[in-house]
Amino acid sequence: MHPYFRAALCLAACGALWLTTPAPAAADEGMWLFNHPPLKLLKEKYGFDKPPTWYEHVQKSCVRFPGRSGSFISADGLVMTNHHVGLGAIKKLSSEKNDYVKNGFYAKTRAEELKAEGLELLCLQDIVDVTKEVQDAVDPKKSGDEAFQARRAAIAKIEKESQAKTGLYSSVTTLYQGARYHLYRYKRYTDVRLVFAPEQQIAFYGGDADNFAYPRYDLDCTFFRVYEKGKPAKVEHHLKWSKAGAKDNELVFVAGHPGRTDRLTTVAELEYLRDIGYPFLLQRFYRLEVLYSVYSGMGEEQERQAKDLLFGVANSRKAIEGELAGLLDPGVMAAKKAYEEKIRKAVADSPDLKDLAGAWDAIAKSQKVRAANIKRHAMLEQGAGFNTTLFTYARALVRAADEFAKPNEKRLSEFGEANKKRLEQQLFAEQPIYEELEIAKLANSLTFLVEVLGAKDKLVQQVLAGKSPAVRAAQLVKGSSLAKAEERKRLYEGGKDAVAKSDDTLIQLAQLVDQESRAVRKTLESQVTEVKEQAFSKIAKAKFAVEAGAETYPDATFTLRLSFGTVKGYEEGGKKIPFETTFGGLFKYAKEKKFKGVFELPKRWLERSARLDPTAPFNFVCTTDIIGGNSGSPVINADGEVVGLIFDGNIQSLVWAFLFTDEQARSVAVHSRGIVEALRGIYAADALADEIVGSK
Repeated sequence: MHPYFRAALCLAACGALWLTTPAPAAADEGMWLFNHPPLKLLKEKYGFDKPPTWYEHVQKSCVRFPGRSGSFISADGLVMTNHHVGLGAIKKLSSEKNDYVKNGFYAKTRAEELKAEGLELLCLQDIVDVTKEVQDAVDPKKSGDEAFQARRAAIAKIEKESQAKTGLYSSVTTLYQGARYHLYRYKRYTDVRLVFAPEQQIAFYGGDADNFAYPRYDLDCTFFRVYEKGKPAKVEHHLKWSKAGAKDNELVFVAGHPGRTDRLTTVAELEYLRDIGYPFLLQRFYRLEVLYSVYSGMGEEQERQAKDLLFGVANSRKAIEGELAGLLDPGVMAAKKAYEEKIRKAVADSPDLKDLAGAWDAIAKSQKVRAANIKRHAMLEQGAGFNTTLFTYARALVRAADEFAKPNEKRLSEFGEANKKRLEQQLFAEQPIYEELEIAKLANSLTFLVEVLGAKDKLVQQVLAGKSPAVRAAQLVKGSSLAKAEERKRLYEGGKDAVAKSDDTLIQLAQLVDQESRAVRKTLESQVTEVKEQAFSKIAKAKFAVEAGAETYPDATFTLRLSFGTVKGYEEGGKKIPFETTFGGLFKYAKEKKFKGVFELPKRWLERSARLDPTAPFNFVCTTDIIGGNSGSPVINADGEVVGLIFDGNIQSLVWAFLFTDEQARSVAVHSRGIVEALRGIYAADALADEIVGSK
């Protein structure tokens, strides 16, 4: 997904992780870079010693979904991911007549595969270290804004030149919070078609009650296929399928795109998240969860329209609650403080490092700026005050008209030349817009805007134009034509003149708030983001000096990473939790829950239960280090074969946002044998199962 739409539509950053003392990695900790895997650690602990070609093959077999992960599992472009990763696309392909979310979908032939409009998958081809080019462009003596602009210009230049040279989508990623910069080059797939999806009832079995729990019984898988020039893409790198699947105590790997971790963040940043950031984010989630629940209760069609929105918000809310609980644990904060004090003391005691000593105080100061501006930034720039897909389109059009008139290096990062094709794909894609739902969303968010910024705020008054939030929301949505892709394309191609002359209500709203929205964005970029990047460059130097020779990994950045661990159960409350569940266990569990509510089984599962092997494994757990964004990641064995599919972590893993422990915390996956068992036994999808198991 284009970064503008990802930022605008994603309500929460993905989760996070790190060790109690975030120094050298221990246990099975780490989200490692593919161009810097822990070779020594793996060889010493597990005797694992594969050549570079193993890592390259796994890297090029993985794909990135918007906000999540997936992998190629056949030479004909078949892609595996989670049902909840594909849920948005499945919903868009559904209708009141054909509800594929509720009833599932299976294309028996290639001709029946359904194109998911606007869905883009990225496959990482190459990684280049561009740290020197970026850092040399920034004069630390310059003001925060000047330094930020110089850094952004350097990155835009690198991305544009790379894309022109290679034809690959090119994106510079900040690592170690600013100590390193890597250029990632991706092959884009924009013709993506749905092949198979189970009923959501079995994909998310147990619902919110069992979310982040274990044992689990979820068939959280979906299959897509990528096409090129109207035909299934022929992919050189794809993962083989393990018929045996995950085995107890086996070494396994997870290759995916973890979203965000806070293991390297300073104590001042964690205190900001604990006291301000997370509580405010939860306030937003609680409001949205009530909104979508109430709307869903209005009828079956309303429930279908809002289902993926409610799922996403509820899932994110629970994850942030878990992360906040970690920060409220005195032991977690004490460990973080002790580690930071250790590094700071070593810096203070070293004549060679004393110039780095002010970095932590600079970050602490920046967090005060962040705290003072975050609510206005969230409401205006992140769009929390204008929660409708139509406003997202409107802002993209207004800013595209302004930004594309500027030199590439002067533009907002999401409008850089390297992102232009992705922006156009998202902007022009046909997707269903439900007017009633959009009005409800916008009315709710305008009310939130008043609550957060105040009824007397001048901009708030201008936005409401003398009307109540509900009346104003209806006026804005009904007065917009942006639900039509052809209208969005007309305005985009017409540029500044067309946008300026538009009488579209949401275009006018986007124009109204743009100046203040840009201003608060600039404040945070220059006084928080830039300050942090310069400070963390110093902190990284200090850490590398103090912990010389230690293998470390950067915080997650929604770029491809490799983690490792073992398939392993755990003990909870004096009870041993086995590493795997079975199909027989599913039916026993459903019976205990009386097949009611979220524990109801789809009709065909009850009718065809005899076709399943009750002893076949269904879900399993392992110690691999994951976080939000890893959803859809393949679990592979030492031979690079798929043994499972990551779809969750247990409740104990939520603390991985800040520290890693494998005493009870586990990743949760669908077993490879379980996937094939269900495809054959329940869905009669033998052709798909044959393609999966027979992939070479």
